[in-house]
Amino acid sequence: MRRWMGVLALGLAIWFLQALVMPKYMTETPEGALIGEYYRETSGHDVLFIGDCEVYETYSPVTLWEEYGIPSWVRGSAQQTVWQSYYLLEEMLLYETPKVVVFNVLAMKYDTPESTGSDTRREAYNRMTLDAMKWSGSKWRAISASMTAEERQGEGMLTYLFPILRFHDRWRELGREDFGYLFHREAVSHNGYLMRTEAVPFQGGLPEAPPRQPSFGENSWYYLNKMEALCRERGIQLVLVKAPNPMPVWWESWDDAVRDYAEEKGLLYLNAQVCQEEIGIDWSRDTYDGGYHLNVYGAEKTTRWLGGILAQRFGLPDRREEPERAALWAEKAARYEKAKEAGE
Repeated sequence: MRRWMGVLALGLAIWFLQALVMPKYMTETPEGALIGEYYRETSGHDVLFIGDCEVYETYSPVTLWEEYGIPSWVRGSAQQTVWQSYYLLEEMLLYETPKVVVFNVLAMKYDTPESTGSDTRREAYNRMTLDAMKWSGSKWRAISASMTAEERQGEGMLTYLFPILRFHDRWRELGREDFGYLFHREAVSHNGYLMRTEAVPFQGGLPEAPPRQPSFGENSWYYLNKMEALCRERGIQLVLVKAPNPMPVWWESWDDAVRDYAEEKGLLYLNAQVCQEEIGIDWSRDTYDGGYHLNVYGAEKTTRWLGGILAQRFGLPDRREEPERAALWAEKAARYEKAKEAGE
């Protein structure tokens, strides 16, 4: 009995220390908290968004609800790759089956883990996507797909199984946030949308070298095909989108490749860059960082535009007359407006 009590005590101590040293993503780098917030949701969604920062800072679920009565969630994360998007979708389908899945195609430019940046940069983004996922076969496969060949031969997986092996050195930099949010973390997003209210005008971006290949790599196409097949198998409409942001550059050859793929598969592809006038984007007011991401005003405009297309094209029902759901979304809208006013 004493032996088992000792094992239990050791396990609890490791669990406590691991929870303490892992990043909390509350006041600094809040985008790291987005993936885990999905599990707090108790109601279903007719639309799920997946992708990188061009989804979690472009589409506002509260606006989509208020304008069209469409419940949605944005399962986005910083520099989310196409293979991570696929496994996040695979995992979400364990919990619910939406009518529409919207995937942001900018991630297609990253074909392999090695192409996503330096070791440190790649791991930091991987952690913000993978650490907060609940354990499942989907998470295991997402981790395996996200590691380089060298990492798979080493102990990379162990640091995801036991994050304390990766973050144990953080004890030197523990602060008030680490203790204050040890057992409870407040939501930083609005159904996965990360609100920004600042306005920094777009004045022309830095020049970018054109891509070495006119299209995308085999790995990117492989996971997009898996995404399309999974949605088709489950009776879900897959929609491909490109956010209106002028930076980073969305090359014409990339646009052509996605458009050809969508036509071949019978999918809807929407490039918001060519619909900016229709959306009403004003780049002097609707971006918070000079054109790389939209602020809340640009996001609301883009969401109204996209929501109208989705509602009409796929016959999505207006659920604002459903009492329980309407009451839940009224609470969400009140919190959203309060945050917006505070930001202004």
